Amino acid sequence: MGRLEGKVALVTGAGSGIGAAAAARFAAEGAAIAGLDVAKPADEAWAAIEASAPGAIFREADVRDEAAVSAAVAACVEEFGHIDVLVNAAGVVGFGSAHTLEVEEFDRVVDINLKGSFIVAKHALASMIERQSGSIIHIASVEGLEGISGQLAYNASKGGVVLMTKNMALDYSPMGIRVNCICPGGVETAMTAMLNTEGLKAIGDKLRSYHPMGRFARPEEIASAALFLATDESSFVTGSSLLVDGGYTAGHRMNLD
Repeated sequence: MGRLEGKVALVTGAGSGIGAAAAARFAAEGAAIAGLDVAKPADEAWAAIEASAPGAIFREADVRDEAAVSAAVAACVEEFGHIDVLVNAAGVVGFGSAHTLEVEEFDRVVDINLKGSFIVAKHALASMIERQSGSIIHIASVEGLEGISGQLAYNASKGGVVLMTKNMALDYSPMGIRVNCICPGGVETAMTAMLNTEGLKAIGDKLRSYHPMGRFARPEEIASAALFLATDESSFVTGSSLLVDGGYTAGHRMNLD
C-alpha cells in the first residue's frame, strides 16, 4: 500500500517542474490526482501520472483567476469527493531592482506566486475544514528567507508565502489542518533552463557553486520533501519552512585548507 493510498491531492503548476514531479510521486504513492496549470502538460508527462493514478484529472486555469480556481476545485471535489492535500507549486521568476522594476511586472510575480497560492488554498480549505483534516504545502524558496540582488518581486512574493504559511498554520491547526512550505534552493526546471544557454552558463555555474553540494536540485527531490509533508509521517509538523537547498543557506565555505 502506498503512503497516500486513499488520499486526494490537488497540485497546482502540475504541468511541469516541481508540480509535475509532485503529482507523479503522489500518484505513485496511491493518491488520486487533480492537476491544475495555466497550460496543459505534455502528453507524455500526464500519461505517466495517469499510469499510476487512473482517472487523474487536469484543469487549465490561471491561479490568479478566482472564478477559474473555484471551478477547478469544485471539479476535483465532484470527481473525488474531497481534498486531502494541496500542493501550491505554480510560480514564476522575475528580475529587477526597485528603481527599474515596472509595476506591472511586480504585480505579475506577486499575483502568481503569493496571491495565487492564497486563492487556491482559500477554495481548497472548504473541503478540509468540513473533514477537519488536511495538509497544505506551499512551494516557497530560499529567497523567501534571504534576499538576492536584482530579484525584488520574487523575493517579496516568496517571503510572503513563508509568512502566509505561518499565519495559516495558526488559523487552521485547531481544525486538524497542517500548513507548511518548502524552501528549495536552485532547481533544474524550465525556469532555470535559461542558465544552461551559452550566454548565461557562467552565471548558472556560479549559482550552482553557491550550493555546497555543487548542483541544483532535481524536481523529484523537492517532490520527496512534499511527500513527507503530505503524509502522517509529518503529523506534528505545521508552520514550518522546510529547507531543501543543498546547503545554500548553511553558510559560506572558505576553502582555507
